[in-house]
Amino acid sequence: MVLPWEVNFVVIFFKYLSKQVYQLLLGITVVLIMVALFSRFIQYLGQAAIGELSSDILVWIVLYRMPDFLLIILPLSLFLSVLVTYSRLYAENEMTIIFNSGMSEWTLLAYTQLIAAIILATVAILSFQLAPWGLRNTESLLLQQGKLTEVDMITAGRFQTFDLGSRVTYSDRVIENSSGQRELQNVFVAVPVPDSAVGSRIILADFARAIVSGEDRYLELENVRQIEGEPGQTDFSISRFETQIFLLPESEEVEEIDGEATLPLSELLGSNNSRLVAELQWRLSLVFLVPILIMLAVPLSRVSPRQGQYSKLFVAILLFASYILLLQICRDAISRGSLSPWVGVWWVHGLYLLLGLGIFNFPYVNYRFSFGKNS
Repeated sequence: MVLPWEVNFVVIFFKYLSKQVYQLLLGITVVLIMVALFSRFIQYLGQAAIGELSSDILVWIVLYRMPDFLLIILPLSLFLSVLVTYSRLYAENEMTIIFNSGMSEWTLLAYTQLIAAIILATVAILSFQLAPWGLRNTESLLLQQGKLTEVDMITAGRFQTFDLGSRVTYSDRVIENSSGQRELQNVFVAVPVPDSAVGSRIILADFARAIVSGEDRYLELENVRQIEGEPGQTDFSISRFETQIFLLPESEEVEEIDGEATLPLSELLGSNNSRLVAELQWRLSLVFLVPILIMLAVPLSRVSPRQGQYSKLFVAILLFASYILLLQICRDAISRGSLSPWVGVWWVHGLYLLLGLGIFNFPYVNYRFSFGKNS
């Protein structure tokens, strides 16, 4: 018979652990998201600066990529938050009091798995629905980007670089002509001429528009004044043309996205294609990752007061990194057909599950993972 005070103790204990874990998890998640978004945004910003990407879609691309970032960030944040929170409770002898109250380590593990259930469900939704949806939208934006010409990327009143930063273009005004085509007015173009005695070429034109012919793209200029010469020298030439056309370079691919990663779950289920099987196992792996990481975090958190709550942090990060790396290696091997799907990624999960059980049941193994002082 379960006494009322025992029920109250369990509820209070569960709420206490949940609050401690999720407070730290929120902080770690926010920091990791900011780092991931900032680094990716800087990458896209650099590509926009050299004309490979329109600045109008930068924020949208980053937002669409966020579910994909969270697939790794959330399990890592949960793993570290459980480890650090429980290590603090051990270091401050709170766990000793909890265990003396009749709580076992297996019960603690079960409660922690319940605490992690929200993250488990979130990762499942991200893995099966939101991340592929975000990648599909990202791919769509990048495909549209590939169809844009230099004229489409020009913003009036700004000097912008194109062709990997080698060409500078400026337009005083951007309009749509009677046929609905984008047109530039009062255009300035600076083009280096490295293989000539002429150091640089400055082109001034009243109007400019893009011409697309098959796979080739051209920039057509009207009422052109072309100035060639070495900057700082008096030896230069000025030419005038009614019309001038020059070939624009091919668009650079901004980012390559695996087609399988954009597919909905329904297209992966039941497929015998090795690439689709690899993608399905990867998505399932990210869900299985959560309970197995909890299986590792709970026993790893055992520390003495002299060790401190962060003594296992470095080992935990190494374990997580190796876990993800092995999963990625297996996914790529399945995709290439060099690893049987029946073996697949499952042996990796089995390995880390056994490692967690070993640390849980054999304190000496857990002791070997310690870097702090031992009592």
